Amino acid sequence: MFKIAKYIMLDIIRSKVLIAYTALLALISLSIFMSDADVTKGLISITTIVMIIVPLVSIVYATTYYFNASEFTELLVSQPISRSDILWGKFIGIASSILGSYLIGICIPVALFAFSSTGLMLMLSGCLLSLSFVSLAFLASTKTRDKAKGIGMSLIIWFYCSIIFDAIVLLFLFSFSDYPLEKVMIALTAFNPIDLARILILLQLDISALMGYTGALYRDFFGSGSGIAFSLIFQIAWSVLPILLATRTFKKKDL
Repeated sequence: MFKIAKYIMLDIIRSKVLIAYTALLALISLSIFMSDADVTKGLISITTIVMIIVPLVSIVYATTYYFNASEFTELLVSQPISRSDILWGKFIGIASSILGSYLIGICIPVALFAFSSTGLMLMLSGCLLSLSFVSLAFLASTKTRDKAKGIGMSLIIWFYCSIIFDAIVLLFLFSFSDYPLEKVMIALTAFNPIDLARILILLQLDISALMGYTGALYRDFFGSGSGIAFSLIFQIAWSVLPILLATRTFKKKDL
């Protein structure tokens, strides 16, 4: 499994796509911090990038690489290697590469210019988001043999987490505005890894007052130790459960 992961990481480095992604993240991060002396504004700008670009690149790149390496996968399946080791080897290799890009491109500049509890939460949330969307990419890829369908499913997942989910929540709030929805709203955040990360970071920035009544509710829950633990547990679940389901599917899949 680790030999497969090592080969994939070397192949990814040779392709230089993630190197360009790393350089782009680092350039954006450094430009933001060096253009404004207000660290808080810099963290807010980087949070926007982390919530949009990082999940998109993670899920699209992982899906594309999965299908591009299909011949290599078929070769491995013909060898006396368990399918779970093959899939987990690919997952570790791709996830480690994307995570490394995030660590170099975002975490190092944040640690240099804005090392604080907010910066640490931004770094941790971004790492978990990267892992979550690579995991979701593997789930989407193992569900179909067609590359176009796989990439389409991955983009739909990203659209759901980034745009559609918020629209559904707003429609829900509008439709049931006469009912107490405090606990329901907290439960709904568990269905979107991006929302979990965004709420934690914004509350660390202490701008929940701009979010109105909902912000006060989130501050009471997610600002506590149990709320932070709730968010981190579900972000970890988003990283683990999809790849476990993908492993189950891959074992039964006819290649």
